[in-house]
Amino acid sequence: MSQPILFSPLTLRGLTLRNRVVVSPMCQYQAVDGAVQNWHFAHHARFALGGVGTAFVEATGVTAEGRITPGCTGLWSDSHIPGLRRITDLYRAHGVVPAIQLGHAGRRASCERPWDGGLPLATGGKEAPWPIVGPSPVPERDAAPVPRELTITDIDGLVDAFRSAFRRALAAGFDIVEIHGAHGYLIHSFFSPLSNQRTDGYGGSLGNRMRFALRIAEAAREIWPKDRPVFYRASVVDGIDGGVSLEDTVGLAKELKVRGVDVIDCSSGGMAGSVTLSGKKLKPGFQVPLSTGVRRGADIATMAVGVILTGPQAEAILAEGNADLIAIGREFLADPNWCLHAAEALGADNPFAQLPKYYAFYLERRAAVLER
Repeated sequence: MSQPILFSPLTLRGLTLRNRVVVSPMCQYQAVDGAVQNWHFAHHARFALGGVGTAFVEATGVTAEGRITPGCTGLWSDSHIPGLRRITDLYRAHGVVPAIQLGHAGRRASCERPWDGGLPLATGGKEAPWPIVGPSPVPERDAAPVPRELTITDIDGLVDAFRSAFRRALAAGFDIVEIHGAHGYLIHSFFSPLSNQRTDGYGGSLGNRMRFALRIAEAAREIWPKDRPVFYRASVVDGIDGGVSLEDTVGLAKELKVRGVDVIDCSSGGMAGSVTLSGKKLKPGFQVPLSTGVRRGADIATMAVGVILTGPQAEAILAEGNADLIAIGREFLADPNWCLHAAEALGADNPFAQLPKYYAFYLERRAAVLER
């Protein structure tokens, strides 16, 4: 049969990905003062051998205060570069394009790790809280800390912090950078009218609310080589009355495209906590229509994410023109050989080709002689 679209190459600017499978950024909360640890290397090594086209390092703070938890990775210091370089070298050695997601948690910063409850850090606890910031003094939920409203000088400083983190990401060996503009974190909180009540040039109209995101995209393109792509993760809809709509995000995506963003990574929610950790029942592919809407509305490449479980499901998303890339998260935690099993399910001519030859050699030999 012909090669499945899922395992066909995709060229973005001067970079060719060997297939459309992407390891989604997955926070591990195991960093120490922002620095990656042996856990991170082991975590990424599982995927480096799995045949993916691209793999993202988790949401990484551009400032210490921009971390979600004390265990989040960071790139606010040159001291963070060597550990990340070890990961990018590993991926590149196995034909995987290394990528990183950079962001600032905003009013959702200074929290416990999810398995400790995910609540705001308490004064006098095991780990000390730090001040949180946002576009407006609007807490995420009742009884949550009230963020300090950022001044124009603060905003300028944060754009510079992103700019410095982009430089460090290059020095660490990443080929793709993704701006984290989703899930209720700082950039998203500027874009959403639910959290942005400013009356200056960063609030009110849609154009004003997207201004912070666009400045960061411009900073990325100042630093990132012209032959390498920039991604942007968006919460395409807030899913709450009065929040961000698909039409709003299509407008943002058009402006991001003008500023050199190449792919919109289409997620959702975050204004009232995590969608995927909320206990709400989720249908497979529940966010795919958002990717479809942005791709067609803004004429820009998109990445679909969210309970994409099987190869045939992923292939259908691509074949129907709903996305250009498929991001897999928790299914990779369960099955780091997801690409092999997807290729088998799709009837690829040689599914073992998804794995390193040192594995493929033995698996092909066994398949050839195995009685079924």
